[in-house]
Order: sequence, then C-alpha cells, then structure tokens
Amino acid sequence: MSLKGVFILSVSLSLMNIATHGQTLDTRESICGKWESTEKDLIIQVFTQGGQFKAEIVWYADTDDKPLDYWTDVHNPNPALRSRKILGMSILRNLAYNPNTNSWENGMVYDSKHGRDWNASANIGKQGLLKVRGYWHFKFIGRTMSFKRIK
Repeated sequence: MSLKGVFILSVSLSLMNIATHGQTLDTRESICGKWESTEKDLIIQVFTQGGQFKAEIVWYADTDDKPLDYWTDVHNPNPALRSRKILGMSILRNLAYNPNTNSWENGMVYDSKHGRDWNASANIGKQGLLKVRGYWHFKFIGRTMSFKRIK
C-alpha cells in the first residue's frame, strides 16, 4: 500500500471513530433533560455530573395547597436530613450508561415517601418513554415509573 493509501485509510478510520464516539455520546446523553411522569404528578431534571447521571425533583403535585418548598424529607432515616426540601432534592444518582444494553445501570433512587434508597436502572423505550426502575437487589422485585420528555 502506498503512503497516500495509508494516509487515506488512517484518516477514514479516524473519522469513523469520531462519528461512532459522537453517536455513543449522543445516545448516552439522551436521558438528560426534563421528564414528566405519565401520572403527571412529578417532573424531574436528569443531568450528568462527574460522568454519572443524576436527577432532581423540579415539580410535584401537591394536594394540600401548600407551597412546594414547604415539604421536607420527614421520612428520611437520618434525622439530620429530615429538614431538607423535597423540591430540588436529588433523587437519582450514580447511573452509568451501558452501551451494550442501551440502558443506564447500577444507580440508586431515593423514595422520599418512605425514606428509602433503592437500586435503580433506566432505559428509553421505543415510544420515547423514560422507564426508571427502583428495585431491591433483583430487578424483578421492584417498581417502574414512566416519564415523558417535556421542554
């Protein structure tokens, strides 16, 4: 192979690598953004921080007509955390993207209604719904919440 052929081959492989990496990065980041639960009672913001995916509560339905920033984490097993606000609270952490399954795995989700952390995984289905599964050690022992992307 001539020097020109080697150069063209190496440039082509480099461009393919950049394109593939860019596609993986886009897919990996596709979980980021605002999501509203299909029950329309919760909005979360998913973002990356330190290479891991996290989520915070942006809005939730309040049936007692109190301001959203009134509610605190009263069920937290740690008394020092019981005064933290539910609004803006981090509820999903440590999710890592798995390109083999096109899902986010090995995270933790916090359930403020019961003051409990659960193992978590997430994926975006064919209809574009974000499915977040909280489970106890085994995925078949758990609950899935579905979210629709919003602007």
